[in-house]
Amino acid sequence: MPARARDLNPDLSARHLFGAELRMLREQRGYTLESLASSLKRSKSAISRYETAESMIPPDLPGALDVLLEANGLFTKLYRLARKEIHPDQFRRRMELEDRAVHFGEYTGQIVSGLVQTPAYAEAQFRAADPCAEDSRIADLVTARMTRQLRWAPHGPGRLALLLDEAVIRRQVGSRAVMREQLSILCELALTPRTTIQVLPFSHGVHALMGGTLTLLVLEDGTRVAYEESISTGTLVEDNEGVLMRQWHYDLLRASALSPEQSRGMMREAMRSFE
Repeated sequence: MPARARDLNPDLSARHLFGAELRMLREQRGYTLESLASSLKRSKSAISRYETAESMIPPDLPGALDVLLEANGLFTKLYRLARKEIHPDQFRRRMELEDRAVHFGEYTGQIVSGLVQTPAYAEAQFRAADPCAEDSRIADLVTARMTRQLRWAPHGPGRLALLLDEAVIRRQVGSRAVMREQLSILCELALTPRTTIQVLPFSHGVHALMGGTLTLLVLEDGTRVAYEESISTGTLVEDNEGVLMRQWHYDLLRASALSPEQSRGMMREAMRSFE
């Protein structure tokens, strides 16, 4: 006798609604879990977890479901809501603004920006933050982080300018192989038509942004916002005076940083230290 399907509460969250709609349309179109998984080239257990809202939805699944189940864009729309639910409340407003941004500038002092992290680097960071977390939880966090990168892909709509403290490329996160892979990606992105990465060397000394992360967003209508982040909290700054002050601090650091080509050279040297 087959196991009884787990009950869903579509009113609980967008992920539950996504799962409920997936199960309903799957059954209406005559697919079993096995046949749908086969058509999507995924495992039956993975499809089951998406239906029951137990796992974060991967970014390439909604579009495939819309086509296969003739859903007229339903799953893509639901995904835009569901993808935010893995993040704490204080970050959701920032994510909404990030989705509307056409230019993104960020200073990070300790870790690589989540917008350009490799999956392995992100996993190492999440495991360090919560060593007791279950593998499924870590996998959800990594998937959620990877979805944020879609807007800044080579053919995406946004432009990305990152400023990294030298500590970011020197501090080992994960294994040496993880660091080499991550630094290789940073070297590729150092200077492209849509991305720049600059390193602020230790020799610069003390500065106004030490101890945190600063994100600067320019939205499609020209609105500018800033977001400051510490270990566990984030502050959104939307008043013009506050944003301009933070933009000034960021611009001063960029002026003192290595050029993108010089930064690429330093990152390649750092890669060799992880061989």
